[in-house]
Formats: sequence, structure tokens, C-alpha cells
Amino acid sequence: MRYKLTLIAALLASVQVAHAAPPAIEAALSSSDRPDADQKRDADRKPAELATFANVQPGMTVADIVPGGGYFTRIFSNVVGPKGTVYAMVPTEFAKYKKPGPDAIKTIAASPDFSNVKRVEASFTSFKFPKPLDLAWTDDNYHDIYIAGADKALAFDRDVFAALKPGGLFVVVDHVAAAGTSATAPSTLHRIDPATIRTQVESVGFALVDESDVLRNKNDDHTKKVFDPSIRGKTDQVVLKFRKPV
Repeated sequence: MRYKLTLIAALLASVQVAHAAPPAIEAALSSSDRPDADQKRDADRKPAELATFANVQPGMTVADIVPGGGYFTRIFSNVVGPKGTVYAMVPTEFAKYKKPGPDAIKTIAASPDFSNVKRVEASFTSFKFPKPLDLAWTDDNYHDIYIAGADKALAFDRDVFAALKPGGLFVVVDHVAAAGTSATAPSTLHRIDPATIRTQVESVGFALVDESDVLRNKNDDHTKKVFDPSIRGKTDQVVLKFRKPV
């Protein structure tokens, strides 16, 4: 019996180790250069799990596409370190939605704490990066691109495909809409049917390699706008990982 208990304990420990974030990610999350406001959002945004799922590593070249206030930009910057690069791509089409005040990404890129961050401003239907990417990442933004039209989202996917190295990863996180509602949900609810994302991204040559349920919420019935106070910050979200063939 004692042997069996010891074996069970060892197996449980191995499972915990398998799910632990790599040291570089843990260090990035605990870095003192992360604002308190970002750290307070960690419980909902699950950055350790997501960065691990995206396989972010030191030395990588990463694109944070539509980076918002730079929540993941800072994390990626700390993970990839001085030998890596993070391109924070701000689409020109979204300029009209900017709130008053300084551009957060300009501030981050100008900080010596994040010297590996490079701000890129370009159209989301026509963009390139100075170096081939190991990882392209977009968080809760695919639906915004899709609002401009399915053809615009396809152009975006093609550019991401071209920007990645062979074997590079494309991770898409977005708010879930009910099946078959992508014609209206992106603009009315700021959600999108995950099947739409998969169909579009795979159509340009990517292969779906994994999906994470870390942000899934079965209590979200997919009928509320994502800004509704009753669900904001806790929406049901899909996390899809695609790979460019080698």
C-alpha cells in the first residue's frame, strides 16, 4: 500500500510539473516592470497558461498583433529577452478607435525595460515584419478584423502566413459566438464563431495543431455583448494554435 501511495504521489507530481510554466515565463510574469494594473488582470487572462501554450521562449521573434495597451507585449518582451524581438503591430485601420492620451505601445517601445519591442504601424490587410516570425499572436481581435469583411480577414491570414518561418505558430484568442452567427456577431456582440476562424486560417495553408480550454466559460451563453458588465472580462474564449507547414 505504501508503495502504491508513493507511486500515486510521484505521478501527481509529474502532472503538476508538466503543467507548470517554464522558468522564463514565470520570471516574466513576476518582473517588477509589469504595471500593477496588468498583474491584477492575470487571474482572468491566464498569461502563464497562454504563453506556455503558445510556446514562447527566449530568443524568439514574436508579433503581438493589435496589442492594445501592451499587456502581452510586456510579457513576451520579458520572455524572449535581449536576444529576441517583439513586434507590436498597431493596425492603421484602428487609429480612429484610439482613446485620448499617449499611445501605450510607443511608451513601451521607448522604455529601456522593453528595448526589444519594436512598434509597427501597418494595415491589417497588407503588412510585413523586418524579420521572419517564430510566433504570431492576436488576442480578442480576429472578430474586429472580420468586421471589415471575410476577405479582409483572409488577407490578414495570408500576411501572417507569409511572415512566419516554416514551422512557425499562429495563436488566435477570441470571444466565442454561437455557431453560424459570424455574419452578425462580430459587429453586434464583438464575438465570432470559432469555426469561422478555423475555416479561414486553414484555408490559407495553416494546420490546426492544438486548442486550449483555459479561457472557456460554460456560464457564458454567447448572447451578451462582451462589454456587458455581467460578463466583461469573463467571456467564453477560444484559444487556437495553428502551425505553418515546414
